[in-house]
Order: sequence, then structure tokens, then C-alpha cells
Amino acid sequence: MIPINRHRIWQLVADAGLVALAWYLAFELRFDHGVPRYYDTLFRRTVLIVIGIKLVVFILSGFYDRWWRYVSIRDMWSAVRGVTAASLVAGLTVYFFSPVNGVRLPRSVAIMDWLLLLGLVAGTRLLARTVIERPGTGLVARGKEVLVVGAGDAGQLVIRELQRNRQLGYTPIGLIDDDKRKKNLRVHGVRVLGTTDELAHILRDNRPDEVLIAIPSASGEVRQRIVTVTRENNVPVKTLPGLYELISGERDLATQIRPVQVEDVLGREPVEVDLEASAAYLREETVLVTGAGGSIGSELCRQIARLGPQRLILVEQGETALFEIERELVDERGFAPSVPVLADCKSRTKMRQIFERYQPGVVFHAAAYKHVPLMEANPLESVRNNALATQIVAETLSGSAPAASSWCRPTRRSTRRR
Repeated sequence: MIPINRHRIWQLVADAGLVALAWYLAFELRFDHGVPRYYDTLFRRTVLIVIGIKLVVFILSGFYDRWWRYVSIRDMWSAVRGVTAASLVAGLTVYFFSPVNGVRLPRSVAIMDWLLLLGLVAGTRLLARTVIERPGTGLVARGKEVLVVGAGDAGQLVIRELQRNRQLGYTPIGLIDDDKRKKNLRVHGVRVLGTTDELAHILRDNRPDEVLIAIPSASGEVRQRIVTVTRENNVPVKTLPGLYELISGERDLATQIRPVQVEDVLGREPVEVDLEASAAYLREETVLVTGAGGSIGSELCRQIARLGPQRLILVEQGETALFEIERELVDERGFAPSVPVLADCKSRTKMRQIFERYQPGVVFHAAAYKHVPLMEANPLESVRNNALATQIVAETLSGSAPAASSWCRPTRRSTRRR
């Protein structure tokens, strides 16, 4: 059985009508003063045969495996090859196996049939796409008016999607591109207003609701310049993700519009840290983190839990913060070997008890106050917690080494503080 998408049956029926129409017009155009009786008989006896042959070839050529709303140049060339193959097979069949004795198919009829069918197939699909996309004759603002930076491939795809998809709530009112040859040209009906050097002037003249950077390959320096100009003019700016994000993400570019992030304006590619390779020394170790409930300490615990330590000792003086990080590690991340310890690092006795009981191989000291203006107003507490508590942890760590020589590996010990 020839495979065909059942949702494309209506296309098959429409193409059958086009095949019959092209076959009929080919005979009518070949004979200016009316089709002779014997050729009329040839037409009537072969029209169903031609329809059957051409539809089979169309199916085998993959005509009905494509969504013609998003037809590409490659798809159109495939359609040309399919129509050519179908017309050739049907013409040769009728020519050599004519159902009317003594009457052969005129070659001019076969050629005109091919040209007519090619025009009808391509024209109807272009018409269908035009009707579906319903391009407007002018710019009617709906939602936010947006100025798109970049008139390249990504820019034209975004313009088309913004015009087609009303749910996005954007109306493109102009394009910016550094290629001066594109100025005043139109992309999907939207005019290129100028270059990025003219952006400040264009923003004052057109005043969009947002600016969208649609140049996935743009450098951080270019993005930074655009962001600076838009912020000076109090216009929000958004961007498409970089090329590596587009390759791994959705194909619909317009749905990937997001605010500009720090990584977009670095001027270089973000440094990707191989955490597992750089922190392999934590695997199968007992790791202790002080200040485990704080912003830095809690993130340390999350990252360490990914690396497979034998145990993770969570030292924190705040009950709520300790409860939340311990519950997160167990419930959300499935890291059961976490041990919550409610303790104050400023207590030398308590810290000695913790080190003697759990004998950690690696220590991260993250217990510290970090809000500078607040600490400047409370200097004594700042010194007690950030300096004296650090001293206590360090002395406890070094002082426990002789008594714990059986488990202590000094080369793996580290003291981390903020």
C-alpha cells in the first residue's frame, strides 16, 4: 500500500482536479479551432489514466509529506521534479499504449500539459500559503511596536513570524542593519530605516515600545553598543539567543525572544567550567560546609551534591535556612547522605566536636556576613563572625590533624572563605 498522510486527502483530490484541468487545457490550446473528434475521444479515454498515473507519482515523490505553508526552495524544486516525472510517465504511457487505434498523443500536447500542470501546482500552493498568512497591505499596530535590529535570515524569519502570529502581540515597525545597501529596502513589507550608528536618531523619530536584536551571531561588543543606546533613550531591549542556543532550541525564533542577559554583552563566549573534572577530589569524600544555608553556602551544597561525595555535613546557625537546604537536597535532588548540624562557627567547643565526630576530608568555610553597609554599621559583630569565626575553624581544622592522622589527608584539605 502506498503511504499517504490521511490528513492530506483533500490535497490529493485537489491535485486530481488540477491534473484533469491541465490535460484538458493542453488539448484545447493545441487545436485552435476545436479539438478533432478522434483527439477528443483520446482525451476522454485517457483522462482517468493520466490522473491515476500522476497521482501515484506525486505520492511516491513525497508531495503529501510536506507542509506547503512552510514550503522552501528545495521543496519547490522537488515539486518540479515530481511534476516532470509524472508528466513524462503519463505522456509516454498514452503515446505508446493509445486506447484509440491509429491515434497517437501529439508531443505538443504532452509539453503543454507539463507546463500547465507545473504552473497550476506551484500557483495553487503559493495561493494557499498567501491566504493562510494573510499579509496586510499596511502596518496596523497591534500590541507592542518593535524595532528589529538585523535584516538577515534571522531578522526576516522573526518579522514574518511576528506578522503571522497575532498571539505574540508585536508589530514590527522598522528594521536596523549595518549593511548600508539595504537602507530603504523592505523585508516582508517592513522598511530598513538605517544602521546601528543611526539608532539613537531612529529611536527618537519612531519611538518603539521595544527593540529586538535579531542577530544571533552578533558579538558582545555590538550588543553592548545597542543596549547602551536603547537604555539612554529609555527603550526596553530584547534579543534572540546565540547560535548555539538556536541550534539546540526550538525552530520558532519568535518564541525565543528574551531580555538581554549579562552573557550577551560579555564581548566573548562564556567560559564553560567542567565542574566534575575540576572538583573530582570531592568524590567519595566527607565534605563539610559552614554557612550551608546562606546564598553562597547553599549553592556550594547543591553543586557538591552533584559530584557524589560520601557525606555532606551542613553546618548552619540559622534553623530555617538549614531546614530548607537539607529538605531541598533530600526531596528535590535525591541526595540522602546530607547531615544537618545546627551550630555556630564562633563556638570553638562545638566546632571541635563536629570535626571529631564527622572527620571531614574537605572543608568549605562559607559562614560570613556579606552585606557591607550593614556590617559597617555593626563592626564588632562583623569582626567576630567573619574574622574570629574563620580563625576558630582554621585552628580546629589544623589542630585536629595529629589526633586524626588515620583519616586526615592534608593534600585534600582546603579552607574556603568569602
